[in-house]
Amino acid sequence: MPLMKPTACVALLGDLVASREAPDRSALHRHLLQAIRSANAGPQILDPLRVTAGDEFQGVFASVGAALAATFTLRAALHPAQARFGLGIGSVQIIDAETNVQDGSAWWAARSAIEAVEEAAHGAHRALRTGVAAAEGHEPPTASLRAAVALTDAALFGLDDQDVVILAGLRAGTSQAVMATRLQISPSAVSQRVARGRLAILAEAMTHLEEVA
Repeated sequence: MPLMKPTACVALLGDLVASREAPDRSALHRHLLQAIRSANAGPQILDPLRVTAGDEFQGVFASVGAALAATFTLRAALHPAQARFGLGIGSVQIIDAETNVQDGSAWWAARSAIEAVEEAAHGAHRALRTGVAAAEGHEPPTASLRAAVALTDAALFGLDDQDVVILAGLRAGTSQAVMATRLQISPSAVSQRVARGRLAILAEAMTHLEEVA
């Protein structure tokens, strides 16, 4: 008899964007594995993230917020490489516990979400990286949640290397003086980047998204 995850959980599907164009795909794969290890240190993980085939990966989380937290960690760790994500709210069945083969409505919803992102992320919407969908019988994501996720995608898309380090520092509570030392720039330069990129607001918004049930 198939084993079941909790009645409602969140399946996460992800893949790397334009990975076939990478000059060193082996190095990119190692980079992905390191990023996954970092994300798997996060909260509310029901089934840790793992690579499934090529540049695709998946995991199961107890909440939308926990799944989003994993995407934020992955994006920061993978930068400048890009990834896209589909989050599916639903049920997960473990078909074979020995090989961890899974099925269920959460996976179908996650696949639908990531395919929608891939289809939409062109032209004016090229910054979109994250989709959230719910299976039939589960409460769908609100319009405000979808909007917040899309705006976060847009904000993260425009960050350069130093912005990514500073944003991670803000989220970790690191002082601007320490960040300045790491980046070998002045504290005032860090402060200017925080203000120019609205990074403190972005860090707070990401924290709020991580609290979504």
